[in-house]
Amino acid sequence: MFHDFPSLEEAVREALKAYNATPFEKRPGSRVEIWEEEKSYLCALPSIPYEVASWEYHRKVYPNCHAPLEKNYYSVPYTYRGKYVDVRYTEKVVEIDYNHQRVASHPKFPDYVENCYRTEPYHMPDYFNDPEMNDVRMLSWAATIGPYTNYVIARIFRSVKIKEQGYNAAMAILMLSKNYEKERFETAFHLALEMSSSPRYRLIQSILVNNQDIVRKEHEALPRENSHAEEDSDAFIRGAFYYEGGTHNA
Repeated sequence: MFHDFPSLEEAVREALKAYNATPFEKRPGSRVEIWEEEKSYLCALPSIPYEVASWEYHRKVYPNCHAPLEKNYYSVPYTYRGKYVDVRYTEKVVEIDYNHQRVASHPKFPDYVENCYRTEPYHMPDYFNDPEMNDVRMLSWAATIGPYTNYVIARIFRSVKIKEQGYNAAMAILMLSKNYEKERFETAFHLALEMSSSPRYRLIQSILVNNQDIVRKEHEALPRENSHAEEDSDAFIRGAFYYEGGTHNA
């Protein structure tokens, strides 16, 4: 009977030695003797434990120099923008290959993280050439639509560490503007800023598709029977845009 683990472990160790030293029944020698013969042919175990890897093939590198993987984004050198890469990943590491050559490696985000970026600053094009559509051009485009659109696009770029991380979100919104009149687009942003301090594509698209901006315009055009009461009520209502320092048109 054993009363503690150390004494049990010592008994198991002695029994294992005796078992390995026991001669084979159908061949000469014992396990200990075979071990001594083969020991010189063995290689040391790897210093890094083996990890099972998975692959994602034919992933397109976005204009912001990032490749997507599991709802997150990992940077690659800017020369691979628009090209297709293969992504090998384990529980801890993401490796990105182009034509069977590794071009980038990053620590992997945990499974519960979404919509985050791993960015190496030297992967970005500012060190060499500006991309065709950069933040300055996007902000200029937004300004031609109206102040609310310009505010939201500027807010997107203020919310990221490296401006390239905002390209996808900003460009998606600006491309959506091609399908609608500027007045509708501005009204949609005005409405969205009452719902969120930093609205994104899905919210703007939902407002426009469901004609919520048109409903708002029609409501504002209705004659006010009790204008003083409504003005007093409106004085206490402030949208997210108001508290973010935007223009208030109450």
